[in-house]
Amino acid sequence: MKITALSAVVFTSLAGGAIAQTADQDLIEQGKYIATMGDCAACHTQPRGAGKPYAGGYAIASPLGTIWSTNITPSREYGIGTYTEQDFSDAVRKGVLKDGTHLYPAMPYDAYAGITDADMKALYAYFMHGVDPVDEPPAQVTELPFPFNLRFSMAAWNLLYARGNPFTPDAVLNAQENRGKYIVDTLGHCASCHSPRGLLMGSVSGQYLRGGSVGPWYAPDITGDPVHGIGSWANEEIATYLKTGRAEGKAQAAGPMAEAVEHSFQHMADDDLEAIAAYLKTVNAPAASASPVTSRTDMGQPVDVEPGIRGLFPENAHDSLKTGAELYSGYCASCHQPNGAGSRNQAYPSLFHNSVTGAASATNLIATILYGVDREAGGDHVLMPHFNTGSYVAVLTDQEIADISNFVMETYGNPNAAKVTTADVQVVRNGGPVPFLARVQPHIPALMATGGVAAVIVLAGVILLVQRRRVA
Repeated sequence: MKITALSAVVFTSLAGGAIAQTADQDLIEQGKYIATMGDCAACHTQPRGAGKPYAGGYAIASPLGTIWSTNITPSREYGIGTYTEQDFSDAVRKGVLKDGTHLYPAMPYDAYAGITDADMKALYAYFMHGVDPVDEPPAQVTELPFPFNLRFSMAAWNLLYARGNPFTPDAVLNAQENRGKYIVDTLGHCASCHSPRGLLMGSVSGQYLRGGSVGPWYAPDITGDPVHGIGSWANEEIATYLKTGRAEGKAQAAGPMAEAVEHSFQHMADDDLEAIAAYLKTVNAPAASASPVTSRTDMGQPVDVEPGIRGLFPENAHDSLKTGAELYSGYCASCHQPNGAGSRNQAYPSLFHNSVTGAASATNLIATILYGVDREAGGDHVLMPHFNTGSYVAVLTDQEIADISNFVMETYGNPNAAKVTTADVQVVRNGGPVPFLARVQPHIPALMATGGVAAVIVLAGVILLVQRRRVA
């Protein structure tokens, strides 16, 4: 009997340990999925195998200077290995590290503030027990110019823009839509790109998901607005776009969105992608009685301009690349076809019925020409060469890009879009619009040296007061 009892105790103990180990592993796997939804690897891992997972060293271009991501592996010396779960939560939700250092909002802690306690626990378990420690610091550290290098100033910014609480369901939405809202607002941090930002780089009140600048790119309106947003898309098309980076006859992901598809969305469960689609369709959705409209993805038609430009320069072929139509024929038509219809399988997309060419602005068309498309999803590598410095095809001038852009918009897309100028191209080539804070930064030291610090403080106070009233 004693042997039997002892065996039973040992068996029970071993079984309990196995169950606990399974539970821990399940929590780690849950945390891994949450990290994927949060797109943590996109910023904390150098792309395409250039660095170790979550070891940092990725350059994040911001209007205020380059921000270098940190090591978030469980390394005790260089990473977060000494963090308690509360330390970890404070960093993710509040943007404050264990030593009190404030993070810049390039880390979207203002969105991550909404992560539920259960998901935060799983995320902590994954980073502590599911990620290999990398005992080396990133090669570069963030050094923004004065006064942006004063990280404690982020405490004031946080009071204005990062006062969120863990997500609570919206009573107006059903369970699927609430799941989508949770992903969109927290882990997906979609508003970080798709909402415009004001003078102090905080989201503009009342413009939720209405579109915003992201460096040289423009993150478009993704609300249920049928004209400017994605209200005319079927839910299945939205989910497919997130999964593959492509919605045939509507859009192709490029720039930061291509990175989000590659690192995050394509790895999400279909149920979660469908939940995102369901929720987005509820945002700014029109009344049921609203009249049918033409969306940006319905504009344009095939137009073949080749017959009008072929054979006009028999003596000097170089002179045949002068107008927008001729430049399009020489640099674009071999992939997008002379009539703009793209390839049969749409690997090279149509330029009509296209969200980029049907937009009110040619910003993303210019950015695509300058920076190309490079996206891996579902085993497919989509690549369009760029025509900027270092191109292996050709380097196009600002005037040539303006001419191509105007031709494409007028012929295949939105003919009412503002005409592209060389100045527009230069803005995109230089990294996008320069925000207010970056414009005033060079003048701040001089103002302080000449006693203008009081004026700066007053101006900052007025701006903060205005912003506070908007938030209230």
